[in-house]
Amino acid sequence: MIKKVVILFALVVGVTAAWFAFDLNQYFSFYYIQSQQAAWQQAVQDNPLLVSVIFFAVYVLVTALSLPGAAVMTLAAGALFGVVYGTILVSFASTIGATLAFIISRYIARDWVQQRFSDQLKTINKGIEEEGGFYLFSLRLIPAFPFFLINIVMALTPIKVWQFYWISQVGMLAGTIVYVNAGTQLSQLESMQGILSLDLILSFVALGLLPLVAKKVVNGIRARRTA
Repeated sequence: MIKKVVILFALVVGVTAAWFAFDLNQYFSFYYIQSQQAAWQQAVQDNPLLVSVIFFAVYVLVTALSLPGAAVMTLAAGALFGVVYGTILVSFASTIGATLAFIISRYIARDWVQQRFSDQLKTINKGIEEEGGFYLFSLRLIPAFPFFLINIVMALTPIKVWQFYWISQVGMLAGTIVYVNAGTQLSQLESMQGILSLDLILSFVALGLLPLVAKKVVNGIRARRTA
């Protein structure tokens, strides 16, 4: 078991190190995808299936290893595939990638963290067991919170893999649509910062808190009825 964990950890570290050593991050910058937009759109017209498969695979790899570039690729999806098809590709690729990151993190670190910090994690584990779905859904709706961090943190809790997958799929959909739609106007955007306005971020935050507030209200009503 320990040997498998070491091998997996070494593989993840190796791929990540190669990513930065060969400066692959330069191909996932906002200005790079803008400069290559016309060429990639031509590639989609020439061979849409092949480009879709490659895009999907790269997106899954980036998110699974928590590498920078997912946000830029979401914009690229809108520019290359349009809102509907682009959203479908990104929605499944991002969720599969996030779930793989979740599984990798759980496989490598969960048991050690749970044993090492068992007393400190009792409250967190109990909260996840009681409200894990609502809590994860709320976090997924808030784009200001780093999604890769959610994958890692949730891997250390008792939440089930399938529950993590479908809640992530639904919870990330709103943000995905916003970014993919913005990508359809990629040539007119000046920077990534121009995508999410303060009002839009606050709306996401309010939407993210709604499930937790609603659950508290329902629990309060039930408690009064049984009192």
